[in-house]
Amino acid sequence: MAKTEKVTPVTEAPKKQKHPVHRVVCGVCIFLVFLIQAVFTLGPLIAALISSFRPGQLLMRYGLNFSADFTNMSFNNYIELFTGGSAYFTWFTNSLMLTAITVVLTLFICYFVAYGLSMYDFKGRNLLFFLVIATMMVPFEILMLPLYKEIIGMNLIDNAMGVILPGVCGASTIFFFRQYMIGLPRDLLDAARIDGCTEYGISVKIMMPITKPAFASMAILCTMGSWNNVLWPMLVFRSADKFTLPIGLNTLLTPYGNNYDMLIAGSIFSIIPLFIIFLIFQKFLIQGMTAGAVKG
Repeated sequence: MAKTEKVTPVTEAPKKQKHPVHRVVCGVCIFLVFLIQAVFTLGPLIAALISSFRPGQLLMRYGLNFSADFTNMSFNNYIELFTGGSAYFTWFTNSLMLTAITVVLTLFICYFVAYGLSMYDFKGRNLLFFLVIATMMVPFEILMLPLYKEIIGMNLIDNAMGVILPGVCGASTIFFFRQYMIGLPRDLLDAARIDGCTEYGISVKIMMPITKPAFASMAILCTMGSWNNVLWPMLVFRSADKFTLPIGLNTLLTPYGNNYDMLIAGSIFSIIPLFIIFLIFQKFLIQGMTAGAVKG
């Protein structure tokens, strides 16, 4: 009769506990790194915010600084910006409309392109995706001249669509949506087809709600890109009443006088829409970023 050997369970070696002093030193180093980064990131913004309440003479003399002398601070720059002769609200409204249309079109077009590249198997799919990714490697400055000639040929100079159309099919947005959706189970599509759902219904009613974090993440990034875009709108627009906010603020600097006080006040106020968008979608931002990275 064969003897049975007694098998002893393998136990994991106990993890080595970090010394309390070592943990404190690591915590202090991490805190200092984040503190330095916060100072470099928020410092210029805080200096601009404080300086936006100072009169223009002090701003020209001392520049941007952190000196908060309340005796020389007031809301006059903001009052002059909104009630003066500048067309600030016209620029603000133009930027708001252009950004809203650009973001909505970009999200829907890029979503359907990425949906086709991730959910359907067809010949040349990988080559097509590679070509989309390759466009990310080309700087916009190289594409600017042929794109400008194309806009002239389409008679879209000084037209809002001339600014909107070139940016509604971003390769980076397609890449992010595709990487997010490629990790989703295709059994959902098969089950929906068996239940009689159309392909359009599958993409809109089933897959689109699942990709809500990706939509929120891309909404923030697309809004920031469109809102702060200066170069391309400056090339397309000719009429002053169609200027966006960055172009309009730039017109405050003239050879006959630089209104730095109004420029800084207008720049600070222009941050508010981006801040609101970030607050609305912030809970989806990290979720979308991490999900896209892991599933990709």
